[in-house]
Order: sequence, then structure tokens, then C-alpha cells
Amino acid sequence: MKNLPRQTKVIATIGPATESEQMLEKLINEGVDVCRLNMAHADHDWVREISTRIRAVGTRLNREPAIMMDVKGPEIRTGYLHNDLNLKKDDLLDLIFEAQPTPPTSDGIWKVEVNYDKLSEHIKSGDTILLDNGLIHLSVVESSPEQIRCLVQQDATLKSRRHVNLPGIETGLPSLTQKDRQDTLVGIECKHDYFALSFTRDADAIDLFRSFLKENQSDAQIIAKIEDQQGVSNLNEIITASDALMVARGDLGIECAFEELPIIQRRAVGACQSRGKPVIVATHLLESMIESPVPTRAEISDVANAVNEGADCLMLSGETTTGKQPIECVQLLNRISARIEAEIQPGLTEELKLFRPKAKMLRSAAMLAMRIENSAVLVFTRSGDLAAKLGALRPNGSPVFAFTDVEGLHRRLRLIWGIEPFLLPFSEDPEMTIQDAIKKLKDEGWVHDKDQLVTVTNILADGKVVEGIQLREVA
Repeated sequence: MKNLPRQTKVIATIGPATESEQMLEKLINEGVDVCRLNMAHADHDWVREISTRIRAVGTRLNREPAIMMDVKGPEIRTGYLHNDLNLKKDDLLDLIFEAQPTPPTSDGIWKVEVNYDKLSEHIKSGDTILLDNGLIHLSVVESSPEQIRCLVQQDATLKSRRHVNLPGIETGLPSLTQKDRQDTLVGIECKHDYFALSFTRDADAIDLFRSFLKENQSDAQIIAKIEDQQGVSNLNEIITASDALMVARGDLGIECAFEELPIIQRRAVGACQSRGKPVIVATHLLESMIESPVPTRAEISDVANAVNEGADCLMLSGETTTGKQPIECVQLLNRISARIEAEIQPGLTEELKLFRPKAKMLRSAAMLAMRIENSAVLVFTRSGDLAAKLGALRPNGSPVFAFTDVEGLHRRLRLIWGIEPFLLPFSEDPEMTIQDAIKKLKDEGWVHDKDQLVTVTNILADGKVVEGIQLREVA
């Protein structure tokens, strides 16, 4: 039996450091399961080109990764600055809603454009505004329709187009912007498998996005990104409405208190497991390796903790877009994940609640596979539901081979913990389908003679199709 190199999946964000055919081949060979395209930094021509390239390389290597488009979402940023602003503590700064003046000062007060002209409706005196990912703190002095006057809290340098965070403040920004719609249409054209919705605040945002996908004949799945306090407050309803969840720790760590972040992460992972939904831990996993050849010890512990908590996926961002050692980052995630998984005691999570009889059979099948040497679970699915529930059970140490005849689903299954997916035409005879699947596994070196396969499938009995668990020995 060929075991999976690790059961926790890896997402790599594609950028200048990894967009070449050669680098994509290395990423896929190292086991990258999902390629992420970040629309905060990508244009449509590049998306079309890189999507075609990923598909071609994956097909050639017989291991096609899923493609995720990360739509930008309702983001607030400062405008273009002709020159960096050297701010001093106790300086006054006006956030304005028109183009940056030149020079950027008037009566000794800095003037900085923001791209949301209704921001003042949600801001009051005493509120805190954060610029540049929380590096610059502003205290609101007064707010009017023309401007928001703020007091700078520390010496800092402000550059162009910096991110604006509003901790604890709800805004009226649309959940799906016009840019998001245009970007998504390109992703649909390229048959992307997942769309990640930034700054998901409630279930309504998911429903709106899903309607847009259906209107445009896309069966892609939605990953909800939790990035602010409103998203955390509505966590359970967001998980229920979405297909997967991403704990996006960059903005989340700015919007929430530092000490709350690990608690939110742990709760999110547990809540997803209990509902059979994949969960991704993202941002700052190996941030130091953008420049450094080695990670910090804290980063190693952070990755290990995410694996130990049961995250389905770990996501690399800057590490693989502009970093100096993107392949080494993927290799390191593989090493850490495999090592931590080896330390986890075999057993199935009790978090996942199974209700349908066939779903309940999965627990028995997974337990049987874990107790038999050289064994794996073999499952057949057209919706992905059975495979997702098997992954959520976390049968540590037992591979799960999932077969589907639905184009695209075999790629989407790569997001799920412990699942190795395959595309296979299904026969009208369930037995023939099983035999074809076992032959494919044997031909590709996944199983060998005498290996045991616990099969969850339909079987014919007295002319009727019934659901059952079988133990098959590979011959």
C-alpha cells in the first residue's frame, strides 16, 4: 500500500516566483493540491494564461490540482500618493473621498484619499482606524460627509494604496463588488474549481455569490474567508451556507485582539469538522521564508499546531508568489505535516454527526480500514458528500481513495483532508466499477497484491441495489 505523503493538503498562491511552466511542474510534483490566484494582484489576461498553463502541466503529470480564484471583496484602501508620507505622532490626518491633493498637506494637516465615499456614515469620534495592515493607528477626532479627521498615534511612513481596517465597525460595503463579478466571470470561463469570497460577513453574502455562479452556469464551490469580527460573530451560519471555510489570519489578526486569534482558529476548525466542511488555515505560515532560507521556530510550531488541530489545508501566500524559496516552503509543509500526523493517535473524530444510514456506514468503514494493516478506504461519489464526510472523520494513517465520474469534482476533492481523488467512468454494473477502480490503483502503484480495500459502494442483491461495505483483497 502506497501511503499519502501527508493527509493535510497544501494550497500555493501563484505569482511571479511560480508562474513559469517549470515552477508549476515542481509545485505539482511536490504535492501542491490547489493553486490559488489572488485577484487583488492579478489581471484577466494573466488569469487566462496561467489557468491554461496549470491545467496543461497537471494533465501531463497525471495530477491535476484544483484552481481557486480569490476574489478581492469589499476592500477599503488609501489612494495613490505622489510621495511617501512621513507621519509623526500627534499629526492630524484627514481621510478624504477625492483624489489626493498636491502637496498632500493643508494648514499642516495631511490629506489622504480613501476609496469608500460613505465611510464617514459608519465612523464616529473616538473610533480607531488602522492603515497598512495595522501598522499605523489613527484615532478619529471628528467625522463629516467631507472628511474624517484623525490623530496619528505613532511615527510612521504611509505608502500608496495601503489597506484600511476598521476593527469592530460594520460598514455598508457590498459583499460582491462589480470588480468581483467581472473577475468571477473570467474564473467561470476558465472553469475554476473554487472561488474564495473575501471578507464574508454573513450567510446572505454566500447566497448572493452562489446565485451569481448558478446564473452563469458554474458548479464551482464557495470558500468563505473569515477576516473580520462580523464574520466571526456569524461563523456558524457562514459555515452552513458555504462549501468550505478559510481562516484568513492576516486581516483577522488586525480586526481582532491578538490573543483571540488562536481561539478563533481552533473554534473554526472544530465547527467545520462537526459539519463535514473543509477548513483552510491561511496567512503568515512561513512568512519569514519569503526572504530567509529557514523558518522561525515559532512558524514551525504554528504549522504543527494547525495540523494537530485538524485543518484540512494549509495555504501559502507571499511564500510562493514572490518568495525566494517557494519549493522549499512546500517541502517544509510536507515534512511538518507528515511528522505531526505520525504522532496523532489513530482514531476517528467524534465531532462529526452522521445521520443518513449510508453516511453512518462511513464511520464503520474508516474504523475497519484503520485496524487492518496495508488497508485503505475506497469510495465512489458523484456529489463529493461521502468523500467529504470521510475526510471529516479524520481516519489518520488510512488513505481514502475517492472515485468519481463527474468532471471537475476529482479536482475539488483535492481540498479535503486525506482524500486522493480519481476520475473514472462508472459502469452500470457496480462490480465492474469497483474492478476498474482497483485496476487503476494497481496500475498507478497505489496498491499491491494482498493489500486490503474497505469499499463503500452499491451492490446488487436479488436484483436490487443496496448499500454495503465490502472488504476486498487486491489480486
